[in-house]
Amino acid sequence: MSQNISRRKFATACVAAGAAAGLSACSANPPKEQGGEGGAPSAETKASKLVVFAAASLTEALTKASESYEAENDGLTIECNFDSSGTLKTQIQEGADCDLFISASPKQMNALDAQAKSGNDGLDLVDHATRVDLLENKVTLVVSAGNPKSVKSFEGLKDLLAANDVLLAMGNSDVPVGQYTQKILAYMGLDEEALAQAGCITYGTNVKEVTSQVAEGTVDCGVIYKTDATSAKLTVVDEATEEMCGKVVYPAAVLKGSKSADVAKSFLEYLQGPDGSAAFEAVGFTPLAAR
Repeated sequence: MSQNISRRKFATACVAAGAAAGLSACSANPPKEQGGEGGAPSAETKASKLVVFAAASLTEALTKASESYEAENDGLTIECNFDSSGTLKTQIQEGADCDLFISASPKQMNALDAQAKSGNDGLDLVDHATRVDLLENKVTLVVSAGNPKSVKSFEGLKDLLAANDVLLAMGNSDVPVGQYTQKILAYMGLDEEALAQAGCITYGTNVKEVTSQVAEGTVDCGVIYKTDATSAKLTVVDEATEEMCGKVVYPAAVLKGSKSADVAKSFLEYLQGPDGSAAFEAVGFTPLAAR
């Protein structure tokens, strides 16, 4: 048990710098004005900065899409805050400057959307008219180099966990990928709390932390998104079905408090277009709102 704890602390320390780096600008380019009616700069191109809060699993794809959009709209800097959707939801709720929110689960978006059919926290921070289900992802089981425990499937993982003979990394309970993993464990009839107490589970504050633990070999396996496995070049041994954890949908919406709402709407449209969709497809996302 003490060995597992120390390995977890080591993994967390290793990823701390990477997590902090995610809270930065996607890229920056010098100004270039675009004309509105009569050749004058349109209102939306006068904005020089767009702040996007996005799930950590979007890091690679959204960074690429943002850089491409900036290249077409000189004078605009897109700053991306990548973290767990739960953390981002809390930051928005507490008044953080954000123009566009892209969550890894409807749950966090619903909490901010007064017009959501369920799960609203009494907040009215999302411009519901702009909300769209942007992407779909998959939840996968990945193994560390050499697959030391010969994990070949979720069914095999179930047996190893039941025997307390494997170390699994998963997201915290307030992280979408952790919530999907909890559903998988429940589907398999396993007691998460008992497994954690037995030293069979370690946690990450977002999907990138879980991915790093697997990549660094501090755990035997982990449950992460298909896209993160693709970006990190990890070995995927199984993919969760919709029956096991539900459909993994990423909603996006402009916030009512946005200081650059027109720019945010335009960027969201771009993400649904061919160039934006291509950036997401390259790492394994399935665009749901392609234009």
